[in-house]
Amino acid sequence: MYHHSGSVVRQTAGSAVGVLDPAASTAADREAIHFQRCTWCGTAMYHRLLCPVCQGSDLRTERSAGVGTVRHSTTVHRNTPAARNVSLVEMAEGFVVRGRVMGPPIGIHSGDRVRLSTAKDPVRGEPVFQLIDEPYRAWT
Repeated sequence: MYHHSGSVVRQTAGSAVGVLDPAASTAADREAIHFQRCTWCGTAMYHRLLCPVCQGSDLRTERSAGVGTVRHSTTVHRNTPAARNVSLVEMAEGFVVRGRVMGPPIGIHSGDRVRLSTAKDPVRGEPVFQLIDEPYRAWT
């Protein structure tokens, strides 16, 4: 991919680093989700090389507040000795990220509010979230 200036290449190269940015200077930055925002149309996205709306390649990296809402959650039983959940979380900034929500897989539902945990899934490298408000669903 050709870029007319070196500054654009450096700016977008850091945006595809991953969930936890190892080049971050402080511990708080290392435990944050970094996402891209298109400088042309303002669309927020996660782990993209081009904007899905305008196809622009001029993306700037921003730090997420780490708060979001579960949009979809499913329980996975394969390749693991115990059941685990895989969730799509819509972050407050407007992008969607796949991760795991701590807790029993059956207790995580769409619409639950979550925040980024300090833990990171060591095997998959995905972000790990925890519920902000414990659900008040009765089993009786």
